[in-house]
Amino acid sequence: MITVTLEVSSLADTLADAARAMKSGKGDAGARVGFATPELLWQVLTLKRWALIKALCGAGLSIREAARRVDRDVKAVHGDVIALLNAGNLSRSADGRIEFPYDSVKVEFMLQAA
Repeated sequence: MITVTLEVSSLADTLADAARAMKSGKGDAGARVGFATPELLWQVLTLKRWALIKALCGAGLSIREAARRVDRDVKAVHGDVIALLNAGNLSRSADGRIEFPYDSVKVEFMLQAA
């Protein structure tokens, strides 16, 4: 099972984690996608985009098929796909299909008192 971790972390922390993983030779930490703030994470990963990710989990689909699976308009799904591609959550296959190449998603962030 391939899991991606969506996390809230600064660019400096993300780069430091990558450097440590490369230095230790432990590249099995899994895929990670970082967001600068929890607000940005929730702005990118709206409820409708979560449904889209769920429909795409472990599959490669056309935008039209993805729209059919989530029972939404193709144009609206296309806009969400572009946002998720730009955020690094989705990718395109060689044949143009939209892919979420992970079987599961873990969301990780901490809320601390101000």
